Amino acid sequence: MGRGVRVRLWGLGLLGGLSAAGLGLDGAGVAIRVTVRNPIALARPAESVTIPADAIRAALGLDDLRRVTVRDGAGGQELIAQVIDDNDDGRADALLVQVDLAAGETRTMTAGAGEPRVLTVRDFRAYGRFVRERRDDFAWENDRVAHRMYGAALETWVREPLTSSGIDAWVKRTPRLVVNEWYMVDDYHRDTGEGADLYSVGRTRGCGGNGIWAGGRLLPSANFRDSRVLANGPLRVSVELTYAPWDASGLTVSEVKRITLDAGHQLNRIESRYTVHAAPRELQHAAGIRKNPASSVSTSAARGILRTWEPLKDGAGSLGCAVILDPAQVVNFTEADGNTLVVGRVPDGRVTYLAGSAWDRAGHVPTVDAWDRYLAEWSQRLTNPVEVRVAAQP
Repeated sequence: MGRGVRVRLWGLGLLGGLSAAGLGLDGAGVAIRVTVRNPIALARPAESVTIPADAIRAALGLDDLRRVTVRDGAGGQELIAQVIDDNDDGRADALLVQVDLAAGETRTMTAGAGEPRVLTVRDFRAYGRFVRERRDDFAWENDRVAHRMYGAALETWVREPLTSSGIDAWVKRTPRLVVNEWYMVDDYHRDTGEGADLYSVGRTRGCGGNGIWAGGRLLPSANFRDSRVLANGPLRVSVELTYAPWDASGLTVSEVKRITLDAGHQLNRIESRYTVHAAPRELQHAAGIRKNPASSVSTSAARGILRTWEPLKDGAGSLGCAVILDPAQVVNFTEADGNTLVVGRVPDGRVTYLAGSAWDRAGHVPTVDAWDRYLAEWSQRLTNPVEVRVAAQP
């Protein structure tokens, strides 16, 4: 489960021994064609498309993907592209671009050697960082939403100690990236026109946090101990958070959580990799949302969706939170420790799900019905990924 695409490589095998570099061209005048097909009768705005680095290297003879320019096949305009290094080994794994796809649409792009335009701050639509000055927060955002999770120093902060691996949600009505400014001014609990931190996580799962589920109990970790940024804009922010081992009903478990948020999206992709420090056995986990007595709650086992819609304090509008889990992994929905939860299986110690938020005053998701439609569409997008074909340009 995830935002991946089905990738097929066409016509690149002939270039194996005759790459552009081998011909002394250094990629000049050589291009590849990337065809993207939407297989469903549903529009896909801000669809993230990853072009495999190996296909680019084979066709263009370029090892440095920062020297690759991607252009839309229809108008020829240059697309913003982000180099992706998924394992932080210093070698690019893919080139990420975004396109808007109509229902059932097929469109093409070309990628070739060139010098992409220099990006400015205005081009960045995703960003995140470790916030040491706020007792080890990690905060991240895109042009739609902002979130944060809590680090080790907050557990012993003399003013307001808190142990929680829940996800906090900040609401904003501007596409600008605001994390740095809000922390700098340190007045982000008051909405001065762009949004604010109006949501309280406490010790709950907040807006999409998770934990081990065993013996009918929710057994979450403490705050994260280490963070590693894997991607930081302009289109994607991705971070790994490491959690120290904890006792989960007699099992000693540790976790590495990878959170990925793309521009134009309300939902994060969250992957938890659990290690059991004993004889391994099948795990279950629960991802969920803080209970609010005034919330509207809806669940769908067929779509793997848990969602809420709740009023924010002081008449500041309504906030939707949601979790989407692969329906094949759903065990049941339940409540525990002030949370509404979806319980799921953890095959091979790893689970992936979506979680995120929407504020009615941001303008993108103005009602609970619109939130339900958005989540239903994303459930379809997850189970019907776009198909990407990469071929030598004729």
